[in-house]
Amino acid sequence: MRRRFYIIVVAVLMVMSGCRKYLDINENPSNPQLVKAELLLAPIIAQMASGYSQDQRQMNKFNQSILGGSSDVSSKVWEKHGFPERSDVGGVMWRMVYFDLGLNLERMIKDAVENEKYEYAAIGYAIKAWGYQSLTDYHGPIILDEAFRSNQLSFKYNDQPEVYAKVRQWCDSALLYLDKKSPIDYSASLNSVKGDNLYRGNMEQWRRFVYGLKAIQYIHLINKQDFKNKYVDSIARFVDLSFQSITDDAGVKFTGDKSANANVVSALFGIYTTSYYNRAGKPIVNYLTGGLRGTPIENPKSSTDPRLSRMLMMNNAKDSIYIGGEPNVTNSTVPNILGEFVNNTYQGKFIFRNTVDFPLMTYAQLQLVKAEALFIKGDKSGAYDAYQKAIVAHMNFVNRYIDNKEVAISLNDVKAYLEGGDVAKSAADLTLADIMGQKYIVQWGWGGLEQWCDLRKYHYNPDVFKQYIPLSGSQLTYNDYCYRVRPRYNSEYVWNEKELDRWGALDPEYVIKPTWFVTSEN
Repeated sequence: MRRRFYIIVVAVLMVMSGCRKYLDINENPSNPQLVKAELLLAPIIAQMASGYSQDQRQMNKFNQSILGGSSDVSSKVWEKHGFPERSDVGGVMWRMVYFDLGLNLERMIKDAVENEKYEYAAIGYAIKAWGYQSLTDYHGPIILDEAFRSNQLSFKYNDQPEVYAKVRQWCDSALLYLDKKSPIDYSASLNSVKGDNLYRGNMEQWRRFVYGLKAIQYIHLINKQDFKNKYVDSIARFVDLSFQSITDDAGVKFTGDKSANANVVSALFGIYTTSYYNRAGKPIVNYLTGGLRGTPIENPKSSTDPRLSRMLMMNNAKDSIYIGGEPNVTNSTVPNILGEFVNNTYQGKFIFRNTVDFPLMTYAQLQLVKAEALFIKGDKSGAYDAYQKAIVAHMNFVNRYIDNKEVAISLNDVKAYLEGGDVAKSAADLTLADIMGQKYIVQWGWGGLEQWCDLRKYHYNPDVFKQYIPLSGSQLTYNDYCYRVRPRYNSEYVWNEKELDRWGALDPEYVIKPTWFVTSEN
């Protein structure tokens, strides 16, 4: 942490000295020169996508959604639910919250509140809530009360109940400012590439985003003894107040003409070009080829699920079949998620293309959150309605991400799928595994954190996640599944050891200790 604040102090001094080169907002989005809210928002939203996507690579390995295709032992560390010692790999979101967003987000909110820029205040609090919710779901205890105290060199952590409560408070602050109108019209500034690159200033969509975040937080708490009485109805209500269709999906926008502004999971941006992170796992292949309710097709060349060919690459080089990788093996024959490699360039596939939006939350995902909550409550009719809406919505979501060489999923394709063997035919026929299997498909490639929350809250139950590959013994570093990632190495294990010791985080097996949200403790 000391190093982080040294950097911040240097940045502040350089702003005061007018050093334009170091703090050029277009060249270094972590350190914009001016602290006006209008100039801070675009780089902050860019950092949301960048920070999250980099750590999603590790979560993908826990989820078995995207694995490695390398024989290098270090490629498999996370697949065994361990971690690399003395490394900041897996610590990018920590940096994102405390530095890349960090004081820039605090300044944006301060300027917005003090100068009646209420749209920016609302967006600022929504982003802050999203950032801390993401960070605590990833790490467990995090720095909350003592964050940004510049006179300290070590910082105490708060556990998840306090962070969850603060996130709800920030959501309410966002909603408060969403009810206000700034005396000056900022719509032109917001509706530009230098402004709101999530919703282009559509404040009703930001309102829906906040309600979606509330629903996502509450669905994590299924193991709490009072979940049915305290949370289920609120989840359904929050989802109803959130996204109304896929047009509300929260996707960070990119122009994609160079690496700096390319989609964060594209080949041009570069974090998935290494074989450590770019092979689709067998679970997604199995789910898309009959594994939701039956036995997956062996060596499939096609599927009754029209999403298969639009989301995944076929193994054309060998035998023209769809195959997925397994944890802890090389997976060298599994196709690359980035698409065909032509003229030394990956052509892009599905959400992994250069110019498309990177999703942070979607309508289909939220409908499955509602379906899950209502199913647990016992309202299978309501659950079934949301489940069907989610499937149709995701078909349309996939159509949004196909390129001009692919044929869109048609209404007839959707109808045939809904009437086929992969989908529950009635509310009475619906199972939790149906819901969570579809949620796995819906979140594949972009929703790694929420997918990991799902796996952890059900304790990696193979009856709920039918295609997840069970691991045991030497397949796991500490003989159990991972429930948290250790805090960032260089800022915490180098500078904040005493606080880590207080939480037991110096023990390597700290990572298999369940976080609060998956327990029955209130």
